[in-house]
Amino acid sequence: LFQAASSIGSPQVRNRGTFVGNVCTAVPSADSAPALLTLEATVRIKGLGKERTVPINQFFTGPRKTVLKPDEILVEISVPTPARSSRGVYLKLSPRHSMDLAIVGVAVNGVSEKGICKDVKIALGAVAPTPIRAPMAEEMLNGQRITPELIDEAARNAITQCSPIDDHRASQEYRCDMIYAMTRRALNQVFAQ
Repeated sequence: LFQAASSIGSPQVRNRGTFVGNVCTAVPSADSAPALLTLEATVRIKGLGKERTVPINQFFTGPRKTVLKPDEILVEISVPTPARSSRGVYLKLSPRHSMDLAIVGVAVNGVSEKGICKDVKIALGAVAPTPIRAPMAEEMLNGQRITPELIDEAARNAITQCSPIDDHRASQEYRCDMIYAMTRRALNQVFAQ
């Protein structure tokens, strides 16, 4: 979460803007979203005379679209305390560390016991209409002994769960290559022995 927060905008933006603002813009490349998805955060929303809590994976509905109604604001992001043995990482591909939108963003949070993956969450940004999780890649890893081959296979699988576009920042093909490379790198960092 710290890595994601430190890559949002410029120092001036980080000193004036808010983490909630980064979430509420609902751009697919928001740096905060993949990290929050892997941590299974929830958001508290207040409206006129009502309040509700929404899991972060249900908050985004499309590019620049959320479940917020016109009379509502997001007032709190809650992040459950991660398992003591968990490790997490956020990697961002952009021309500059901050100040630029992510071409691809990858967050991984996982727990390993004696080389066995007990729990892993993989989330991707800037590669679909909303920030997304990669549940099939997670399923490949959970309960399995972590090997370089398995990490490679899971990283390749993450590509199949995306729908990147061609735009002025990168081609679809390049984004797919980077999903693989960055997911593999993030998994290796989280599960390094």
